[in-house]
Formats: sequence, structure tokens, C-alpha cells
Amino acid sequence: MLQRLSPQQIQLIKLLELPTLQLEQRIKKEIEENPTLEEGNPQDEYSDDEPENENEEKENEYDDEFSIDDYLNDDDIPDYKLNISNYSKDDKVVDIPYSEGFTLPEHLNEQLRLKKISAQEEVLAKYLIGSLDSAGYLRRDLENIVDDLAFTQNITVAIEDLENALKIVQDLEPVGVGARSLQETLLLQIEKSINPDKENSVAFLNAKTIVSNYFDEFSKKHYSKITKKMEISDDELKEAINIIVKLNPKPGSNFSSSLNKTAQQITPDFILKVVDGEAMVSLNARNVPMLRVSKTYKDMLKGMRDSKEKSTKSEKQASSFVQQKLDSAKWFIEAIKQRQNTLLVTINAIIGFQKEYFIDGDETKLRPMILKDIAEITNLDISTISRVANSKYIQTHFGILPLKFFFSEGMETQDGETVSTREIKRILQECIDNEDKKKPLTDEKLAKILQEKGYKIARRTVAKYREQLDVLVARLRKEL
Repeated sequence: MLQRLSPQQIQLIKLLELPTLQLEQRIKKEIEENPTLEEGNPQDEYSDDEPENENEEKENEYDDEFSIDDYLNDDDIPDYKLNISNYSKDDKVVDIPYSEGFTLPEHLNEQLRLKKISAQEEVLAKYLIGSLDSAGYLRRDLENIVDDLAFTQNITVAIEDLENALKIVQDLEPVGVGARSLQETLLLQIEKSINPDKENSVAFLNAKTIVSNYFDEFSKKHYSKITKKMEISDDELKEAINIIVKLNPKPGSNFSSSLNKTAQQITPDFILKVVDGEAMVSLNARNVPMLRVSKTYKDMLKGMRDSKEKSTKSEKQASSFVQQKLDSAKWFIEAIKQRQNTLLVTINAIIGFQKEYFIDGDETKLRPMILKDIAEITNLDISTISRVANSKYIQTHFGILPLKFFFSEGMETQDGETVSTREIKRILQECIDNEDKKKPLTDEKLAKILQEKGYKIARRTVAKYREQLDVLVARLRKEL
């Protein structure tokens, strides 16, 4: 039999998904739209035991309008990956800001305005700037842009004119924008840095030659071929490569997205403290005001009902409207309470499951944990746990962490013990960090090392974990 949800249950599901900052905005919106909902201590409301809604029995009529399948979809369950960030040892509630100033197009157009160029060059340069991606690259062929200008802007332009406009864009800051490939952006940056008067000018010239003529060999780290073809020493090659690797492959990535110019920040949803060796957690409710139903509107409705005069059609409509808004306010307040309770039940289950880890933050003490584990402890649906975990953060004495971080799969050791895949990744990362960079460890060798440590793991699994750690294959990790 298909389970149905009431409007209040649907409201709760949507509220569960919201992190603290978005919840604050949602509450403000509800208060603006519903005059019967207001901030204040609910204990200040009238305490009457009689039902305020004479049509409460009709509420179940709405139950059939919503299907649980529409809201509890397994597709909403995210994949949990290793992701630690925003560490702070401040005991206060910490907001982690993400600096967002000018967008890349705004920054470039501001510089363009100061250049002495023709009106046509300015039009073309602005169009090219608008065609750049978030990393600062021009991903479209100039021939296609010529066609776009003709069809959409009614501008006929020669390819040579567009190339000249692109050079103007490429002369702007940050150096490297307007490139059509990684090779071109590196060349632009090197050329800007070449100074014949500098002592390391030879190294810059060598770097330019490598990127211009031997970029494929450089990408594949075939260094011996480069030294042989360029007739330079290993030390000269090393100086040139040190220059190249310090360049920015994504010159436009430091600028904010044009789609979101408002400053963003992470506000933790939970605050963890360790008291006498026990992990204690609380909700960060600073952005969740106390809510109550308006006494004024309750009195208004009561007066309408107590009136002995025959109600007119408009008075009945007004009474119905007030009743609807009062119901909506009560539903919203109850949904907020249920949200808070669900969050606390879930986070306490997570902390109980990972108790040893939360005491000192030692990652080796993290147990394998999946959504199903917490769902079974709390008797909540897996999709509900997913909604709580997604986009929520907890502030601990060792940093602010996303709840997603605590979920990982398990792997059995040769002794039959189950360990978190995160522990495997940590050991894998340590092996790679400590390897001889002149002879980096292959996936096969890494698998053998892990097997010797007692972890039953195949080479293909090592390759998968290495990719998840964003680590290159051994050949590309090789250094001189």
C-alpha cells in the first residue's frame, strides 16, 4: 500500500534538508507570508484547552494529495567521499567565509575600460570576455565566434580582427586568461615573466622552449628526451621545470562565479564539546528564533465565532482565511520542532557510533559507518538520515567538519577485523607522501605494501582509492 504524506510531513522533509543559514531565511520568509506567525516565547500564548480548529477532522483530507515516493527518493542519497576542510581550534561558533568579490568578467572589463582601444576592439574584447569559462579559458573556436557575432549581434568581423581582440584580452590580469589551452596559458605566463636582466633569464627561456616545443614530453615526464633534444643539463632542466610547475593552470579560478555574487559562509549546525571525557553535542540554534502563533489573530478568530449576529459571506471568508493561516503557523512551528528533534537524534547516533573518534579527532579511530547503520539506531528512514547529513556541519575542538565525512564503507583485514576505507586511504596517502619521488610506487607496489600490512586489497581498488585522493599515476609523479 502506497504511503501518503500530510502537508506537515512534506514541510518537515524540506526543512530537514536546510542547513542553519538557509533555515533562518526560510523562517523569515514564512513570517513575512503568514501574519499569524511571529517571533516570541510560545509560553506567552493563550493556554486554552479547547480546540481552535473546528475542522480538525478534515485535515486528513490532505493526506492523499502527496505521495512519499515524490520526496523519499533514493536518488537523493549522496555518495560520501573523504573531505576534510575548514579547521579551527576556536571554541566559539565559527563562520567560515568564502571570499567573493568581483567576478572574472567584471575584473577584466574594468581593466578593458582603461585601455586605449577602438570602439570595435572594445566590443569584440567584451564579447570574448563573456565567452570565457570560470577558469579563464576560451573554449570555443574563433571561427564559431565570428559566426555568432554575425547571427546574434549583426556584426561582421574578420578572423584577424577577432585574433587582435583576443590578444587585448590576453594582455589583461590575471596573466594567462583568454588562453585556448593549458599550453597557451602557461606560455602567456612565462612570456610575461621573461626579463633579460634577471639572473634566471636562461631558465625562463628554457621553460618557454619546453612548453612551446616539448609540451607532450613534459606532460609525460619524459625528461631524458627533453635534455637530449635541448642539449641542456639535468640541473638546467630542473630550474626550468620549477618555473613551469609554479604557474597557474586556471588563472581565472580565484574569482567568484557570476551566478553567485553574495558572500557565502559555513555556519555549523551542531556544536560538539568534550566534558569530562564525554562528547556532548547541541544544536546551533542562534539563527532559529522562538516562534509562536499570534495572540491577536487567535483573539480575532475567537471573536468571529462568538459573534451572535448572522455572518455575512465576506465575514465567513475572512474567518476561513484566518483559520487557514493559524493552521499553517501551527504546522510550521511543529515542523521546526520535529526538525530539531530529528537532527539531535541523528547527530547523537553518529557521535555514539564514532565515540572514540570524537574524543580526540584521531582518524584511525573512525569506524566504517553507512547511512543504514544510523537509520537502524534511530529507527528513521535512510532517506531521512541522508537529508540530515547532507549540507550539515559540526564544529568540534579539532575543526569544522561536514557530516558526510563520518560516513565510509568498511574493508576486512586478513585478521577478520573490519576497518574504515578511510584508514586504507590514509595509509595509502602516507606511502605516496614518503615514496622516493625519483622512483614513485606503482599501484601494484602500493597494493603489495597494503597486503603486507594485513589489508586484503587488489591493485584495481588501490587505483580507485588513489584517484579518489586526487593522486596521479606513478609515471606522472616522477621527479628529477
